[in-house]
Amino acid sequence: MILHPSILALLVSSLLISLVTLYACGYGVLILRRWDITNGSELQLGLERSTYLITTMVRYLLAFQSVSLFLYLRTADSIYPLFTGAMCAAGALSAHWLGYPVLLLKLTSFFLGGIWLILNHADEQGYDYPLIRPKYLLLLLMAPLIMIETVAQAAYFAGLRPDTITSCCGSLFNSSASGIGPGVASPPPLPMLALFYTSASVTVAAGVRFCMRKRGGYLFAGMSAAHLVITLVAVVSVISLYFYELPSHHCPFCLLQREYGYAGYPLYLVILAAALSGIGVGVLHPFRHCTSLRELLPTLQHRLALIALTALLICSGAVTWKILASSLRLGG
Repeated sequence: MILHPSILALLVSSLLISLVTLYACGYGVLILRRWDITNGSELQLGLERSTYLITTMVRYLLAFQSVSLFLYLRTADSIYPLFTGAMCAAGALSAHWLGYPVLLLKLTSFFLGGIWLILNHADEQGYDYPLIRPKYLLLLLMAPLIMIETVAQAAYFAGLRPDTITSCCGSLFNSSASGIGPGVASPPPLPMLALFYTSASVTVAAGVRFCMRKRGGYLFAGMSAAHLVITLVAVVSVISLYFYELPSHHCPFCLLQREYGYAGYPLYLVILAAALSGIGVGVLHPFRHCTSLRELLPTLQHRLALIALTALLICSGAVTWKILASSLRLGG
């Protein structure tokens, strides 16, 4: 196992999050079965007192769980020089077969944890905690994923060996090769760029419609999710090319390096923020008729939509500026 401060931070935090999640799930089962805000029983009063403390702990830990996605990427980018053949985080992640599965688990945890935080924030606005059952049900569903991620991450770091020979990003994201990475890099650049801008325009239009008319929440959420997938594919297949100014360099991880101004971190942050906020609008939509949230929820949805739209425009603007400023010119 390779000893590194970031690795230790990830392992300790993941273990702590897992233990607190298991502890919270015990109360979650009680809440799903016995919670009744109108009941003044000793059990109900005990649940209310315990839930406040547990919810606070889970809130902070899930917030860190979201941040750990970027810490994981940063760690992979820090240790890649230890592996022969690696030139960025792509090589470190491919040095063990669990590297990329853990990344996908962390990406999933990012969105599920973010949705839980949105539900929790909305729940705390209501005087009768109207969303306490949905948010604890989600926590119960998240628990196995968090456990699997904790074990897989520990196994990944424990299995890393400095003498491992791994592949560089040039071969991992070579569009002429086979596999998931080459498959994502293979779409024709200019049609993919057109799809990116079309998707962004439709998503922005859906968001503006929701903000103005309070209609189409599910449409905006669906478009936000679809645009996330399209954007991530576009980053690999075409957008990254303008950052590197090389028509054959498709790696999404080299963007995290100093040579490119660590541009990947803010770029991926706004991409994920746009998707999470947009999806959050749809997640809250079924609860808009709750009595205690009837006046508060539209305001929260409006704020989420504005965050999503702002992030979308920042992302599209940054990509456009980079394309115009780049010396690279792609053919048809």
